[in-house]
Amino acid sequence: MTDTRTGRVRRARATVAAALAQAWHIARGVAGEHAYEIYLEHHARTHPGVPPMGEREFWRRHVDRGDTEPGSRCC
Repeated sequence: MTDTRTGRVRRARATVAAALAQAWHIARGVAGEHAYEIYLEHHARTHPGVPPMGEREFWRRHVDRGDTEPGSRCC
């Protein structure tokens, strides 16, 4: 009986961990934190062999672009 309970507890923990990981992934997407990862994938496809911008430079340009070309945003 203990083995069955232990198995249920492990499955429950795994389910909760997976749900939290998915929620974190969604939250990062909403906050725009995937932008650099998306940029790296695009850069690798379209500019093979050319080193991409570093993350710091990318975010600096990303924020500057948001200030000069606001597009549609809430504030």
